[in-house]
Amino acid sequence: MSEQILNEIIVKDYAKIQSDIESFLLQHVTKSHGFVFGLSGGIDSAVIAQICAGSFKDRTLALIMPDSKISPKAETEDALHLVDSLGLDYKLIDISMIQSQFANILEPDELALGNLRARIRTSILYYYANLKNRLVVGSSDKSEYLIGYFTKYGDGGADLFPIISLYKTQVKELAKFLGIKQSIISKKSSPYLWKGHLAEDEIGVTYEEIDQILYCMVDKKMSDDATADATGIKNDKIEKIHQLYKKSEHKRIMPARPNDVK
Repeated sequence: MSEQILNEIIVKDYAKIQSDIESFLLQHVTKSHGFVFGLSGGIDSAVIAQICAGSFKDRTLALIMPDSKISPKAETEDALHLVDSLGLDYKLIDISMIQSQFANILEPDELALGNLRARIRTSILYYYANLKNRLVVGSSDKSEYLIGYFTKYGDGGADLFPIISLYKTQVKELAKFLGIKQSIISKKSSPYLWKGHLAEDEIGVTYEEIDQILYCMVDKKMSDDATADATGIKNDKIEKIHQLYKKSEHKRIMPARPNDVK
């Protein structure tokens, strides 16, 4: 990997980034009674929690929604530690019984049932958004958004995406700036859609590599070969991320529709 490229990505004014996100949220809070978001205990939602607690504490509800059959206890403990330390209003909802009801009547498939977990969580988020006239805040970052590493109409469904312009490595730097505890920053990322699920293991590429590839390919519009030369990352990994980027386009656009009737 290239330290130069990585530094181009992560050396930013994080005080300004925090201020810009707060301004973005402020523009939208006037349209509702506040925000609701899912808090997993991972770094992306921890950053959302920290920022919302700083400026919109009285208007924010965090929903902690583990599936106790597969979600690591440590993840839920981290989420509970966050809401306690930040003084955020929250609800803890174990989705395992809801998931089981679906699983009992559907043919089994680990991937499909994993994505169902994400869609159940989004349904609950929108239930509380509807109940309290609030907006759903999503925690997708740029790395996962560009390669489609999210569930369509699951964690890909929200009203606002405050950190979607930040690569994962930038989110980590912002988390450091915000004072989020190191154990959350350094832990392996995972949506925990099945037992033992880890993002980098599933993708087969580290986030530092993903970010450098996407930065060169998308932001700098470099070819795959030029990206390989600039980053020193193997061509097979660059091709894999390029294919994920192309194949996931349907997740980033409106659903297909016929032409308007004239």
